[in-house]
Amino acid sequence: MIARRPLLGAGSLALLLSRTELAFGAGIVGVRIWPARDYTRVTIESDQPLAARHSLIYNPPRLVVDIDGLGLDGALRELVGRVVAEDPYIAGLRVGQFQPRVVRLVFDLKQPVAPQLFTLAPVATYQHRLVFDLFPAAAPDPLLELLREKESARGAASAATPGAPSPTPPTQVPAPAAAASGSVPSPGLSASTSPAGVASAPSAGSPSAVAGPIQPPAQATAAERQRVSRLVIVAIDPGHGGEDPGAIGPTGLREKDVVLPIALLLRDRLNALPGIRAMLTRDGDYFVPLRERVGKARRVQADLFVSIHADAAPRTSAHGASVFALSTSGATSSMARWMADRENAADIVGGVNAATQDTQVIRTLLDMSTTAQIKDSLRLGQLVLGRLGRLGHLHKPRVEQAGFAVLKAPDIPSILVETAFISNPDEEQKLRSQSYRRDLADAVAAGIQRYLAAHPPLARNRQA
Repeated sequence: MIARRPLLGAGSLALLLSRTELAFGAGIVGVRIWPARDYTRVTIESDQPLAARHSLIYNPPRLVVDIDGLGLDGALRELVGRVVAEDPYIAGLRVGQFQPRVVRLVFDLKQPVAPQLFTLAPVATYQHRLVFDLFPAAAPDPLLELLREKESARGAASAATPGAPSPTPPTQVPAPAAAASGSVPSPGLSASTSPAGVASAPSAGSPSAVAGPIQPPAQATAAERQRVSRLVIVAIDPGHGGEDPGAIGPTGLREKDVVLPIALLLRDRLNALPGIRAMLTRDGDYFVPLRERVGKARRVQADLFVSIHADAAPRTSAHGASVFALSTSGATSSMARWMADRENAADIVGGVNAATQDTQVIRTLLDMSTTAQIKDSLRLGQLVLGRLGRLGHLHKPRVEQAGFAVLKAPDIPSILVETAFISNPDEEQKLRSQSYRRDLADAVAAGIQRYLAAHPPLARNRQA
């Protein structure tokens, strides 16, 4: 029997299919864990739809997931080995055959989480996916995170310069509670005995114990917000990530693996400039929905939004860099329309919880996109395009426009940079080169600098 324990949330969640609709004997074709500071995603891919229920338990915090219609096999045991010590949320994982047709997963947690469980229908190369997204129970203040990263970057630069004054210590965000020692019993998976068929990963330091209510994360003070308000904030958006690989080149180079290093180089270039702070919509290999990329930029009151991509084309001969801005009245070319459709499909491939989608918000963002925003985006795009043209061939000599969902922040000049066509064998090879990635980052940074020099942001009262 399961020992009754207090729950954090509403209890359990049945996903999409009832027991009568569920075909027993599903086969697992893949298991993946994508740890990130924003959230950790766990994916179980199968040849048939799966149904699951979950519960959250205190003291110490655990997430218990029961999956129907499964027998414990080698693929599920592999999930245990996918947990890494650096995961911000998962300390350890145990897997067992709870009932003849029910597999139980017990996640030992490093901090309280707000989980989302949902299923995804087959798409692209994926079959049926059961997804657990583990978000922090209390999200950090994005402005405080921005300030902390800015001061950390300044401190690293000062440390590298002999004779530089000591930097101001960065504002610290409270860490999760200290880990408690010893193993932790879990419903159906006893710590004192090892049931047959149970696989477990030792918790790195064991899960943290939660005593009392969840403490809210630190918030930026008025003085700290004033310090942020003096910065020009550039949101850099590396496309795709996690479950969504993006375009794939002739020899297998994935777009998501190219654009993140370029974005990191661009961030470092901009952070080295006085009065500018770059914020990444993702800083690792994990998926971020398109609307959340826009939302992150707006939450930190970004002044510019630059999305970095390396797309494919129907013809492998297509080559050259491109820059795109938003259009609310149709695409400027058939290629622009085709590329916008591909990029807008990222949510389907990457996997978005349909229950969290707000179509009214998305529609409002498009309606709010102003002529002024698009005009400024075109100015920014042309300056970046001019710098990219110094590196080599441009696919088009002007900024193109189409209905890219990621460019729909109504109050932020936004561009999408296609650094090269990864589908072109020659350009795929260039994109593998660290020096070429560095040149691309330098070119985009130079274009941004020229734009800011001619059009300093006026949205907030800054003292550069």
